[in-house]
Amino acid sequence: MQLTHVTATGGGRLAVRESGPVGAPPVVLVHGWAQTGAVWDLPDFHTYAVDLRGHGESEDFGDYRDSSRWAADLKAVLDHTGPATVVGWSYGGLVIADHLRFHGTAGITALVFVSAITEIGRGRPGGETGPVMRDALPGAITDDAVMATFCAAMAPVLPAETVTKLTAAAISVSPKVRGELFRRDVGSADVLKAVDVPTLVVHGTQDEVVAPAAAEYSAALIPGAELSLYPDTAHAPFLERPERFAADLLRVAR
Repeated sequence: MQLTHVTATGGGRLAVRESGPVGAPPVVLVHGWAQTGAVWDLPDFHTYAVDLRGHGESEDFGDYRDSSRWAADLKAVLDHTGPATVVGWSYGGLVIADHLRFHGTAGITALVFVSAITEIGRGRPGGETGPVMRDALPGAITDDAVMATFCAAMAPVLPAETVTKLTAAAISVSPKVRGELFRRDVGSADVLKAVDVPTLVVHGTQDEVVAPAAAEYSAALIPGAELSLYPDTAHAPFLERPERFAADLLRVAR
């Protein structure tokens, strides 16, 4: 794994974790709320796993409530990587939607939304949450013990070692950043309807962090999108069902 940094609008630095065989399909990976790019493990692909602003090895900078800033962050990564398939997990799906709003699919060869939200705010169907997420908030914003409970509950089948890593990543993110990510109100129906690249929407049927209805909403709006529901799977399909997820990604990665 090689760690590099790209400079986002405003001068903040974003960490990008590059790994995998040269010549394999290039994939940009966008993690979820209070995680880092280290969550991904896709050895069959040439991956660029970004740490979002305020997470992991990236700097804490700028306005976390402005969609244009999130869009610029992902554009900076794609300017670095060149054309790639972009995968967004959980909150990463909203970051993709931000990018699409301002830059369309420029630099994007295919999209994969994984247990993702594409909207945020009260009553937004693309951001519908489940009981695990609702129980965690607002406590997990400031209370590390509540955050630890959330990390264990997001995908109960994961081994203890994995949960420990997820928890360590989550509590390394400052309470300020944890909270700022939720202080947004963004709809994305028009953005999703304009997508013009192959798109796969993956979601676990037992996801209680982001409701499966959010995936159904996105898949219904994106032209030609494929909805792949994983039975007996919670909020982290790429960790819970890695072989199936890798096979699905291989079908769409360009």
